[in-house]
Amino acid sequence: MNAESRHRCGFVAVGGRSNVGKSTLVNRLVGHKVAIVTPKPQTTRRRLLGILSGPDAQVVFIDTPGIHENPRLINRRMVEAARRALAEGDVLLGVVEAGSELDRRDRAFIAEMNTIARPRVLAVNKIDLLGRERMLPMLEQCREAAPDAEIVPVSALTGENAAELLRTIKNLLPEGPSLMPEDEYTDQSERMLAGEIIREKLFLKVHEEIPFTSAVRVEQFVEEPERRLIRISAVIVVERDSHKAIVIGAGGRMIKEIGTAARLELEEILGCKVFLELHVKVDPHWTRNLRKLEEMGIGT
Repeated sequence: MNAESRHRCGFVAVGGRSNVGKSTLVNRLVGHKVAIVTPKPQTTRRRLLGILSGPDAQVVFIDTPGIHENPRLINRRMVEAARRALAEGDVLLGVVEAGSELDRRDRAFIAEMNTIARPRVLAVNKIDLLGRERMLPMLEQCREAAPDAEIVPVSALTGENAAELLRTIKNLLPEGPSLMPEDEYTDQSERMLAGEIIREKLFLKVHEEIPFTSAVRVEQFVEEPERRLIRISAVIVVERDSHKAIVIGAGGRMIKEIGTAARLELEEILGCKVFLELHVKVDPHWTRNLRKLEEMGIGT
């Protein structure tokens, strides 16, 4: 067997600041929805695995919360989880946002990435928003900031150049057999996935500070295979009574919209009918309580 045909396998830690499109990129590369995606920063709250298996390689992506500065306990937990995950990868995939020049926050992340002794790839994401000629100065800045990294422009949204990025990553992986079951694309249980999908719809429907102080806890997940039905009961946790009123909405309209959107997507993912029951609970200061953050899986 020649070198090019040997099977490769390894973990690829995906890092970068908030809102550069890390989760969208992981979903694109894996070919399945592994991580929820919203326009709001800090949507990803824990490390998630996305698994791509093929005849030549198995790539296990570690999606991570965005690196950001915020003194709150919930934010510190997320950033600590991201930094731990970055040290776990066989390959480090940094993601920065395309622009006319390199953002100072991306520079800070690259400087941090350069301290990790791993093969490194720097994906310049969102090239669909910028013409290639306008990107040239930034690409040169990326080469100067990360001289030892492979620089790959890409669009996670459209898929442009995603195949080249994947080829670059595979070539850096160590040789070896698959580490994960080849018929799985994530390490999340269906119960965990249900909670994440509900949270995504919540984030997309409500605004202001509510998403940053809200969470979803799945309290019941019961499968009825003979009826091709799953019954899910979940609680949306918020910190204030005023937030509870907004999430419920006038006449229950908002929570109904959140529930309907989540149910439809879960039915598509799970391949069966879903009965979804949502409640809203006020838990003041839960984002500052370490035990409750651990129970919610935040920063794990």
